[in-house]
Parts: sequence; structure tokens; C-alpha cells
Amino acid sequence: MSANRFAPAPTTRTYPSTDHPADTNRRKDAIRLGLILVAAFMVVLDFSIVNVALPSIEHELHVTDAVTQWVVTGYAIAFGGLLILGGRAADLLGRRRLFVAGLVVFSLASLAGGLAHDPTLLIASRVIQGAGAAMVAPAALSLITTTFPEGPQRTRAIGLYGCISSVGFVAGQVLGGVLVEYTSWRWVFLVNVPVGLVAAVLAPRILGRGGAARHQMLDIPGAVLITAAVAFVVFGVSEGDSSGWTSWPVLLAFVIAAAAVAGFGVAENHHPQPLIRPRLLRRPGLRNGSAIAFLLGLWNGGEMLLMSLYLQQALHFSPLATGMVIAPQGVAGFVTGLFGPRMASRLGIRRLLILTAGVTALGFALLTRLPSGGFSPILEVVMLVGFGTAGTSFGSIVLASRGMADADQGLVGGMINTSRQIGAAVGAALLPAIAEAATGGISGITGDRLAMIVAALSALAATAVAWHASRAPSPSTA
Repeated sequence: MSANRFAPAPTTRTYPSTDHPADTNRRKDAIRLGLILVAAFMVVLDFSIVNVALPSIEHELHVTDAVTQWVVTGYAIAFGGLLILGGRAADLLGRRRLFVAGLVVFSLASLAGGLAHDPTLLIASRVIQGAGAAMVAPAALSLITTTFPEGPQRTRAIGLYGCISSVGFVAGQVLGGVLVEYTSWRWVFLVNVPVGLVAAVLAPRILGRGGAARHQMLDIPGAVLITAAVAFVVFGVSEGDSSGWTSWPVLLAFVIAAAAVAGFGVAENHHPQPLIRPRLLRRPGLRNGSAIAFLLGLWNGGEMLLMSLYLQQALHFSPLATGMVIAPQGVAGFVTGLFGPRMASRLGIRRLLILTAGVTALGFALLTRLPSGGFSPILEVVMLVGFGTAGTSFGSIVLASRGMADADQGLVGGMINTSRQIGAAVGAALLPAIAEAATGGISGITGDRLAMIVAALSALAATAVAWHASRAPSPSTA
């Protein structure tokens, strides 16, 4: 018998992995979130970056103010009108699939806009760009709410999403001024192309499945009716300031919107798989979150336009200097997005909404004392508004998405974004109209101060909604 028979079997030495599975998953989640936030930043940036370029577009293409206004209005109608449809399509067709498709559409439309030498082509590209954004925005938000479980992780991710929303809107003012002043207005469109296409190429590998398609037919009649309703509301509000609120195109737009809403209600009650199930609208979190998002859009859309006009026309700042004065608002919003989730964990999301909306109202109350010259106290006050706006933004998203099933998160994203977009359209038309009516000219200090009072009232209304939400019972998880 061989002695080797009883010898111990040779052992294979193993080395423990230096990467813990939890650490690997956190890195993957961070990369996914980074990609989503880059796409969201690009879409938000496009809201304000184009406004700075309108005078240059008008001069180079030899068109009137009415034509260049459609560069903004066409985008707003397509984006606002298609958001709910885009959100529901993300739920049914797959969130990653719609996210990638939206990025491709948005990027190619941006390329067409940057190369356009004809105003008709430019406006058409902006409409298509808005449609692409309406695919990206709700898909991005629903990817966040389904990737991260409800609780601190999701709140932190939505806080960063709020950072991007606040910074992107303000950064558009600054970046647009730099691009127009040192390059060409065409670059406010072309800057989107490499970012969007690279994100579209990386998304399938980084995001994974991102929500599989569901075997459920899309409610086409409901989609057409709600899209028409939102689009005609945005059109009516956008045209009301320039054409007159009693002009027949504006009145006809509101009549069509009302008829479409009524038809939508009838269609949803009879469709076996409605676009928006009535039980969702009965959830207080979604109702209150959407209401707060609308009021936030009203003060944010109106304030950014009004401050830009005030600084340039009353204080005679250049477009670039105007952007730099408004920039601290974005910085404050970014910081709020970073630390807001910690505040939410201590205060609760409803108390945080009461705090941030209340601080915003205080900021606008201070802006009613707008100076007739110099910076003080503009810089400090816009930072208050930035803090309140960013906190209210991510708070409204958390409130609306809490307790909702993953299968409905795309629709929730569409409804929140639609509410904010309609609010922004109303604010951008209403606040300058109030300022002009009060003074007979948009640059009048008295009229600007009156418009800031209206913005403060909208923030107080959001505070009241948050207070009402804080007294309601917490929703159960669907």
C-alpha cells in the first residue's frame, strides 16, 4: 500500500474578492443614476438656453418676433402635450426602450435645428425636439423610482434629480449667453447632439432592462384626447399674452381643451384599459404632488423670465451678466438637492415641503423690494428662492410617487412633468402680463414688484397644499 494513499489532498488556495457585492451594486446604481441625470439635465437645459438665442435667430433668419416665438411655443406644445402619453408608453413599452428612443429623437432634432436655414424647418425641428423630450423626461423619472426602492435611497436619488432640474434651468441662461456671445446661436442646439447620442449608445448597456414591455394595448382615444387637451391649454396660455386673452384663437383653444377633457373623462370610463385609471387620481399623494408641481412651475417659469427682463431692461445688464446674477439661484438649488434628503429624513417629506414652499414665498416677498440699481439684495434673495424651489421640486416628486406600483411610475412621471410644464406656461405668460398691465411697460419696477407678489401667493398656495397633505394619512404601498 502506498504511503501517498493517506496523504492529504492538495488544496487550492482561494483569494477573497476585494469587491463586496453590495459595493458593486452601489457603483452600478451610481453609474445608472449618473446617465439618467445627464439626460435629464440636457432636457431641462433646453428650456432656457434657447430663450437667449431668440434675438440672434430673428436677426440671422430675417423673421419677426411672432415667428421666433414659435421656436419656444412649438417646443412647449409638443413637450407639454405628449408627457402623459410618454409616461404611459414607458410603462407599457419599456422604460429603457423609450428613454433611448427619446434621446435619439431629441438629438437628431437638435442637429436639424442647429443646421436649419429656414424658419419653418427650425420650428418643425423644435416640435420634434419637444416630442423627444416628452419621451425622455417621464422615462428618466420612472427609471429612478423603479431602480431605487422606496425610502432613503429613492429620496436621495430624487434629490439629485431635483439638483439637476434647478441647475439645468439656470445654467441654460448662463451657457446660452456664452454660446451666443462667443460662437453662434446654432450651438444652443448643436451642443445637445454629442451628449444625447453618447447617452443613447451607453443606455442599453448601463440601464439593463429598465422595465419590460407589458402586453397591454395603449389607450389611443384617451391618449389623443389628453394630448390635445394639454397642447391646446399650453397654446392658449402661450398666445394669450401676445394675441390677447379674448382673441378668438385663444378662446377657441380653451374651448377645444375643455371639450377634450370632457371627452377624455367619458372615454376613460368606458375603456377596458384606460390611460389613467380613475383610482390613481383618487390617491392623495399624486393629487397633492401634482398640484404643488403646477404651482412650482407657475412661480419658477414666470420668475426666471421676469428676472431676466428686469435685469436687462431696468438695470441694463448684458445677457451674460444677467445669467451670472441668476446663477446663485441654481447653486442654492444644487446644494439643496444634495442635503434635502437628509432634511427629509428628519422632518418628513410633508414638513419639508411646508418649509421649502414657505421659504420660497419669503424670497418672493423680499423681491417685491426690487432695487432700481445695483445687486443688493438680489443675490441673497435669489438664493432663498433657489433653495425653496429645489426642495419643493424633489419633495413633490417623492410625495407623488410614494406608494405607487412600479407599473404606474412612468405615468406618475408624466403627470408630474405635465403639471409643472403647464404651470410654467401659465407663469411665463401671467407674471409678465401682470407687470406690463401695472405699469404700461414690462420694464417698470412697480409692475415687476406686483408680479413678484403673485409669485409669492403661488408659493403660499403650495405651502397650504403641503400643510393639507401633512394632515392626511400616509398612503399604503400599492
